[in-house]
Amino acid sequence: MKTEQEINTNPLDTQPIGRTFIKYLIPSLVGMLLMALNFVVDGIMVGNRLGHVALAGVGIAGPVYTIFVAMSLWIGIGGATLFSQSMGAKNVKRAHLIFTQSLVLIFSATLIIGIIAFIFREPLVYALGANEETYPFASAYLQVMLLFGFVFTIENACSVFVRNDRGPNLAMAALIVTAVSNVILNYIILYILNLGVAGAAAGTIISAALGILVLSLHFFKKSSQLRLVRLRFDWKLLSTAILLGFPSFLAEVGISVFTISHNVTLERLAGTDGVAAFSVLNYVHSVMLLMFLGMGSAVQPLVSYYHGGKQLSRKLQTIRIALWTATGAGLLFFIIGQAASRPIVSIFGQFETEVIELATSGIRIFFFAYLFMGINFVMMTYYQSIGNVRMATWITFAREILFMLIILFILPAFIGVTGVWLAIPIAELLVLISILFYIRRYPLISGS
Repeated sequence: MKTEQEINTNPLDTQPIGRTFIKYLIPSLVGMLLMALNFVVDGIMVGNRLGHVALAGVGIAGPVYTIFVAMSLWIGIGGATLFSQSMGAKNVKRAHLIFTQSLVLIFSATLIIGIIAFIFREPLVYALGANEETYPFASAYLQVMLLFGFVFTIENACSVFVRNDRGPNLAMAALIVTAVSNVILNYIILYILNLGVAGAAAGTIISAALGILVLSLHFFKKSSQLRLVRLRFDWKLLSTAILLGFPSFLAEVGISVFTISHNVTLERLAGTDGVAAFSVLNYVHSVMLLMFLGMGSAVQPLVSYYHGGKQLSRKLQTIRIALWTATGAGLLFFIIGQAASRPIVSIFGQFETEVIELATSGIRIFFFAYLFMGINFVMMTYYQSIGNVRMATWITFAREILFMLIILFILPAFIGVTGVWLAIPIAELLVLISILFYIRRYPLISGS
């Protein structure tokens, strides 16, 4: 059978590791960079067209978008990890079933949760940190996102599976189409049609639908192993996929916890100006975070495949290259934050002096986190890809929830807003220390 020949001659088994990693890394980084710039351009357009209160309102609604992404990654990366392990072990039928189950579950779960959240959206918006000024903007944005959020969850999950099925370039192309179309649509919606933040949300949904159309081309390739088969829920497979994907879900939930906790704390300490300053920082942070996510997206298919095929040497070579890449990127991001914080803030609009000063100092302090964050993210992805869910979950929970909330609760009481900006850098450093202790006890060379 042709399919078997393709599996037996998989280039992942024979190509040099460095070349293979670059082959996956560049499309992932380009795609994630465009996604990040797309997200930032949204903020620039909203801030310049509608003002800093509207920008703060959209920032408050952001965690709901993140939760939808979290659900798509929970099932998508969990399922894709099993898919790649199955392909590495030459078990094609198992891979087909995993793909089918994952798509059905993602669609059903996000649709149901979106409808329930839409019904209770008013208390939800206030719980996210809105006040009387920001509520109208946050509510308008969420009305669209909650009803049609399933579109970008399907797009996100399909992108993960296509990348795992030796399609990193098509996954990148889909992200390019999504990003470019979103920028064009948002300009038309905000500057020509004057449809406000609800229109901006609709532009995001339409762009994701176009991304799905691009990804659907993969199903017509002869080499594609993404096949929808007759639905038969294998609860053991499904539970394994959910378990493997949980760290990715927790990572996205952690982003929501990060956003909500910082919005609430800064609203209390500095009012709407503080929330607006954090919205600017958070837009910039999204660019850096998505770069690290791109590195993880390159690592995950390779490590999962090599782990499934019991190729320890190639697996360890991959993670070494990824760690050096993450370290270099983190240093570059840190330098950018120290050298260009004020110009970065000015891009988002002409704000009051208080907002500019808060955002500028916040970027300079917060960017210390990138010296450690990339390493932590790569290691989380590595442990997740080999099935060490416990360690992957610890890294995610500690860096984005546990340590951050403890520090955020204590430091601002002593040093005010500066303590808010320091919460993430200190949390990332503590997590890196815990990883180093773990590796001393359980070396990577053991293959555990």
